[in-house]
Amino acid sequence: MAMLTRLKPIFFVACLVPLGQLLYQGWTDDLTANPIEYITRFTGSWALIILLVSLSVTPLRRITGWNELIKLRRMLGLFAFFYVLLHFSTYLILDHFFDFQRIVADVVKRPYVTAGFIGFVLMIPLAVTSTKAMIRRLGKRWQLLHRLVYVVAIAGVVHFYWLVKADISRPVQYGAILALLLGCRLVIIGAQRWPTFQKLQWFHSFKSLP
Repeated sequence: MAMLTRLKPIFFVACLVPLGQLLYQGWTDDLTANPIEYITRFTGSWALIILLVSLSVTPLRRITGWNELIKLRRMLGLFAFFYVLLHFSTYLILDHFFDFQRIVADVVKRPYVTAGFIGFVLMIPLAVTSTKAMIRRLGKRWQLLHRLVYVVAIAGVVHFYWLVKADISRPVQYGAILALLLGCRLVIIGAQRWPTFQKLQWFHSFKSLP
């Protein structure tokens, strides 16, 4: 518990560093020749990075046996939503200036916008139900609902991949990390259907994934 007490503030400050960097760049007029596009991509990238970090908490906990790590997951998830909200707000206000007709047309006609919008909408109930009161109220349904985070992550990677036109290295890297994390989940599903998985020694590191 003492280690977690020291880690939480460190992770909290680390998650605020990108916001501080963005504000500083805005203050010094260093947001490139296209500031709206820069802010949109900057906030979207950090939302995806923090989301992937939050998804890695449980596998790391099972591998290392450091159970206190799980208490960081909610904070990281909320920071991921915070940057997604900044990302969407930039698109809504700065890029389209509340032109909802144009936004709807974008969602319908542009696949990368569709994928991003789906991810954003699915994150809303996850953020709303992240409180301890909602966890108690929903019970087992909370765990089922929050498995949507994997769908959100897939939508985020697809959104990024379809968005870039030339260098796809970063979305591919994010996709590889997500595939690894999803592989941990598939181990659990396989164990439920094929009991022979349970005989494998490495399986026990993952069998308690939520």
